[in-house]
Amino acid sequence: MSAPDSLGKFRHEALLYSGWAEFVAGTVPFIRQGVKADEPVLVVESVDKIEMLRVALGGEADAVLFADMAEVGSNPARIIPAWHEFVTRHGGSGRMRGIGEPIWKGRSPDELIECQRHESLLNVAFGHGEPWWLLCPYDTERLDASVIDEARRSHEYVVERSEVRRSETFRGLEESGAPFDVPLPDRGSSVGDMTFGLEGLASVRNLVTRHARAAGLDAGRAKELTTAVNEIATNSVRHGGGRGTLRIWQEQAAVVCEIRDTGRLSNPLADRQRPTPIHTAPRGLWLVNHLCDLVQIRNFADGTVIRLHMRRKPQHRLSVVPDVQGDGSFN
Repeated sequence: MSAPDSLGKFRHEALLYSGWAEFVAGTVPFIRQGVKADEPVLVVESVDKIEMLRVALGGEADAVLFADMAEVGSNPARIIPAWHEFVTRHGGSGRMRGIGEPIWKGRSPDELIECQRHESLLNVAFGHGEPWWLLCPYDTERLDASVIDEARRSHEYVVERSEVRRSETFRGLEESGAPFDVPLPDRGSSVGDMTFGLEGLASVRNLVTRHARAAGLDAGRAKELTTAVNEIATNSVRHGGGRGTLRIWQEQAAVVCEIRDTGRLSNPLADRQRPTPIHTAPRGLWLVNHLCDLVQIRNFADGTVIRLHMRRKPQHRLSVVPDVQGDGSFN
């Protein structure tokens, strides 16, 4: 895989591979070209694939930054901030390149949709910024055909059987950031619900805390979920028509809180942009993504819906955007 002659902008490619051999054949030359050109390279993959790449690269692996996607991307909305941190640190040094595989067979249906949204939003986040090259592997052997079709729509270029082609179905930069109105499934009856305004925010907090604890969340995670719901409910009061509705229910592994209001989010990256140091800068959605295990945001004709998921048993979670360590890891 040779570098494009005129890589003067963000280049977003999907690598369609089947089996370990095709994965290695599609990623190792890409990494080696970056190392040879003295370009910063960050690989965000599973632990198993990172180990495989380290073995294949040999001594060249020392020049590559690695991060575990299970940690960086447990909540898909945290992946763009991590890439932004990488690009910001190395911007101005020439081209950069990365590999990121946010979608794998074990993702839940909710996570999968949010990962696909993430892939589209990458075009919005970096389409007018620093020139860098991101390769996103997709396992055609294990993923459904519909997932591969969506990859062709969210990536301008597709690599398949060592051939690079411009995707004929790429949705383009403008549509990549269009309001996201994919329906949210109805998951059953609520264990708690209420309508609230400014005077009802304390009741919102009490209701969430009570049901979170009853569902088995420990005190710390119940407090984090309560804080997240309070942030969204406060936004509803301030920017979403002065009031909103809250529903709470339990799923097999998580507690879910849904807030609806009549407001509209105009910035598709509002929850993925690090707040500025200015005290009055918006930071609620950013905070929510770093407190909750999954956040789903939808813009419908009649308003905004936000679902917050908190698992009973925490997985790997990062409270801040990861930092590159001296040993070549990205933690």
